[in-house]
Amino acid sequence: MTYRVDLVPRVEAVLEELPESGHQEVIGLIAAVLVQSEVWPAPGGWDVAFGARSWVAFTTYADGIEVYDVGWAG
Repeated sequence: MTYRVDLVPRVEAVLEELPESGHQEVIGLIAAVLVQSEVWPAPGGWDVAFGARSWVAFTTYADGIEVYDVGWAG
């Protein structure tokens, strides 16, 4: 099944400002969340996923996720 991922404008801006290693880690974390749909909360719910030095906050839809906040501690 194909899922969609939306990034709010603030997340897009943060991704542009991260160094390459931070950008790659956050994008990898978003990808990891996207492919694990069986553990998403019910549509309309939200969750946070953590990487080694990053985190993403997202809300779910029936067909994907919307990432509304990210952080990187690198």
